Amino acid sequence: MKRVLRVFAATAAAIVLSSSAMAASIAVVGGSNDDAFWNIIKKGLDDATPGIVANGGSVNYLRLVNYDNFAPDVVQLIRTAISMDVDGLVIPDWVSEAEDPAIRDAIAAGIKVLLMNAGGADKARELGAINYVGSDEYVAGVAGGEYFAAHGQKNVLCINTLPGTANIEARCKGVIDGITGKGGKGAQLPLPSTSFGDATAVAEAIKATLLQDATIDGVITISAGDADAAAIGIGQADKVATTMLGTFDMNQAGLDRIKARTQLFAIDQQPYLQGFLATTLLASAIDFGTDLPTFPVLTGPGIVDASNIEATLSGVTKGAR
Repeated sequence: MKRVLRVFAATAAAIVLSSSAMAASIAVVGGSNDDAFWNIIKKGLDDATPGIVANGGSVNYLRLVNYDNFAPDVVQLIRTAISMDVDGLVIPDWVSEAEDPAIRDAIAAGIKVLLMNAGGADKARELGAINYVGSDEYVAGVAGGEYFAAHGQKNVLCINTLPGTANIEARCKGVIDGITGKGGKGAQLPLPSTSFGDATAVAEAIKATLLQDATIDGVITISAGDADAAAIGIGQADKVATTMLGTFDMNQAGLDRIKARTQLFAIDQQPYLQGFLATTLLASAIDFGTDLPTFPVLTGPGIVDASNIEATLSGVTKGAR
């Protein structure tokens, strides 16, 4: 009987050790502490972490301190994750030229990689990542253009303050294709990249363009901050009643305008879901060998407008929108 108990105890210990060996240690690379968008992503991964910990795993969030030395700092965080000997890495592929060699090194070291937020499905396949969780910028743009058309706009202008940037170009192209596909017109207004974050420059450019072309009845911006500037420019041109405003991403000011019906909509890529799903799916793949037939896993576009503004504002109070 004692021999049986000893065998049972040894077997149980082996099972525990085996379970511990399979527990997922995950590193997530993300944006800086003062980046509100990335704080929402972190809320998602924070909510996913207890389930991973319950299965014996761990989640380490490796944040950029700032964006002053962007590409090299991201690569260093990938190298840090490799040195930590983690089982999984969630990484936005923001700057492919710099990041891809390090991501390939992570995969070569036996780390399962999941791309999140930036990179897309094609890049995930190219690198050998298990999936991509995030938004398809072109698809989101098309949704925005079609939304304008469905609400009566005929001539939409996409304000691009980061011309030449692949994901932003895809946003504007999608908007133009979406509105023209429904019989309307669309064009891009490229502004110098120095205007990004310069509310006065953006507002003045939009005001001047609206005064030059009275047929423009829709304006969409590539960021929530630019939408704040656009609202000023539209107002200064005295076009609030005739020119509808939309934007990619959102902030409190934009949500307040949607509630007040002075902004038509915002295209939300739902960053909370990016953090939650990417972390959960990667841990599950490591711990249990699970896989999804869905590739990529798109978290957007989610349209926020007057129909769902109250639920969205509720999510804002909880840090998830």
